[in-house]
Amino acid sequence: MGRSAWAVRLASLLAFGLVLGTVEASLGDVDRRYRTCVRECQTTGIIGENNISHCQSKENDASVGGSWYNQEQIYIQWKQLNCMTDCRYFCMMQREGERQSLGLSPVKYHGKWPFLRVSVFQEPLSAALSAVNLLMHFTGWLSFFLLVNYKLPLRTQTKRTYYEYTSLWHIYAILSVNAWFWSTIFHTRDIDLTEKLDYSSAVALLGYSLILSLLRAFNVKDEATRVMFAAPILAFVTTHILYLNFYELDYGWNMKVCVVMAAVQLLTWAVWAGVSRHPSRLKLWTVVFGGALAMLLELNDFPPYMGYADAHSLWHASTIPLTYLWWSFIKDDAIFRTSTLVKKAK
Repeated sequence: MGRSAWAVRLASLLAFGLVLGTVEASLGDVDRRYRTCVRECQTTGIIGENNISHCQSKENDASVGGSWYNQEQIYIQWKQLNCMTDCRYFCMMQREGERQSLGLSPVKYHGKWPFLRVSVFQEPLSAALSAVNLLMHFTGWLSFFLLVNYKLPLRTQTKRTYYEYTSLWHIYAILSVNAWFWSTIFHTRDIDLTEKLDYSSAVALLGYSLILSLLRAFNVKDEATRVMFAAPILAFVTTHILYLNFYELDYGWNMKVCVVMAAVQLLTWAVWAGVSRHPSRLKLWTVVFGGALAMLLELNDFPPYMGYADAHSLWHASTIPLTYLWWSFIKDDAIFRTSTLVKKAK
């Protein structure tokens, strides 16, 4: 009963953090000259010396013909989407050039800093580092899978692993790979769809990670009790994802929610490591301390250096070694629990 009440209080705390969020507009995209530039670019397809090939007149669009269900054909919609994206990029670069000539600092446009493109990559450094993080999680998951299924002893009758949290870590790995995949895609091509998939995947991963930290810290093994632990947080996370996708993608609000969930789980892991005297607690504390420092990069945002490296990309860089150490701890925990249970079985 006490554990259930604690979980309810935690969900209330997260909901309170959500309510504190405020609607914020970026300074760049409310600038009159920027908005005028984007509007004219979408109409003419020309901005300065740049000719946006994706932008075309309505007459040309109509000449292609509609599909059988009376909607625009997909490639026309794609052209219009690229037209808007390219117009925003070139107008942003033009406006930032004007601001720089006046000695003004960079500002955000649509919640993002002005980055310099490299080929199709809109945020090349963040995209590359996201791909590396994806690879780190996949290799960590693979080594964990080989460990628990082929290197550690299995239960004699069921041939299942002794480690009680094997399936939970498999789900965590899938959510991690999915989150970093969409992070890579989003930083490569920033459109409404990839943005929502990136944010939704990240929130889902954080919510599940919070649940997993509580289940491991309180050593919850019974399936019914696990569901009782997870239900309030799952309801909250699902509501938040629906809000982001179908009501408003509020960056400030989402940041507060993610920071609260991340802080609670880091605190949970840190306290549990000390109380349980886990043999690999030093690894866990290093991940917790490193994760807390990495969160400061997200909270103390700054414009991209030379148009490429901002606080968010540095956060992506910091999570690479932390991910390696994190999966090392997970494997140590599997070895520790398996050894303990095998001794009890004997």
